Amino acid sequence: MMFRNVLCLAFGLLAMSGTPALAAHEALPPHEPSVGWPQAGIFGTYDRTALRRGFQVYKEVCSACHSLKLLSYRDLADLGFGAPEIKAIAADSQVTDGPDDNGDMYQRPAYAADHFVPPFANDKAARAANGGGLPPDLSLIIKARHGHENYVYSLLTGFDLTPPEGETVANGMNYNPYFPGHQIAMPPPLHDDAVTYADGTKANVGQEARDVVQFLSWAAEPKMEIRKRTGLKVLLFLFVFAGVMYGVKRQIWKDIH
Repeated sequence: MMFRNVLCLAFGLLAMSGTPALAAHEALPPHEPSVGWPQAGIFGTYDRTALRRGFQVYKEVCSACHSLKLLSYRDLADLGFGAPEIKAIAADSQVTDGPDDNGDMYQRPAYAADHFVPPFANDKAARAANGGGLPPDLSLIIKARHGHENYVYSLLTGFDLTPPEGETVANGMNYNPYFPGHQIAMPPPLHDDAVTYADGTKANVGQEARDVVQFLSWAAEPKMEIRKRTGLKVLLFLFVFAGVMYGVKRQIWKDIH
C-alpha cells in the first residue's frame, strides 16, 4: 500500500508539471491552433533563448497594462540574466518604501528582491486608465485558462480575423474569436516589429506571441523543470527498490516454496 501511494505521488509530480489545473466553469475557446511547446511533456524543458525574448516582449509591450505580481526581479537569473542586468532592470521601476526617519513614505528604485512593480497603483487606477476594464495580472494566466499556452497564443494572434456576418462588435470593443463572447476591450497588443530582438530574430506577430507565451508559462511555473527531474528520480528509485524488494521476498520465502 505504501509503495502504491508513493508511486502515485511520483506520477502526480510529473502530471502536475505538464498539465496545469483548469479554471472552473470557463468555456473552451474555439479552434485553437496546435502549437508545439518545448516545455510540454514529461521531458519538456524551457527554451531559455525564447524566454529572454518573451521577457523583452512583456517588458516593452505587456507591462504597460498588465502586472506580474508573483514574480521577483531576481527570478530573472533563471533566464540567464546576471546580477548587474537584474539590478538595472529593477531600477527602471519605482516602489513606495518607508517610513523614513521623519515618518514619511518615499519612492526608491526597485531592488532585485522586489516583486515586479505593477503599472498602476491599484485596481481603480487601472480601470480608470483602461475605460473601465481591468487588465488581469499575468502571473498565472497560463494556468488560469483552458487551453493554457495555446489559448493565450490564439488570443494574441486572433485579432486580425473578420467577424462573421451578423455578429456586431460593440463600440470600443475588438473582435477575437478566442475570447469568450468574441469581444474584448484590449486592442491588438502585438504588431510586426513591435520589439527589436537582440539576437536578430525576426519579430513578427506569431514569433512575439510564441515568445511571450513561453515566458508567461515559465512565470507561472518557474520550478517546473526541478519538479520533473524530481519525479523522474523518484520513479527510478521506486523501480530499483521494487526489484530489490522482490529479490528479498524470493530469498526469504524460497524454502517454503
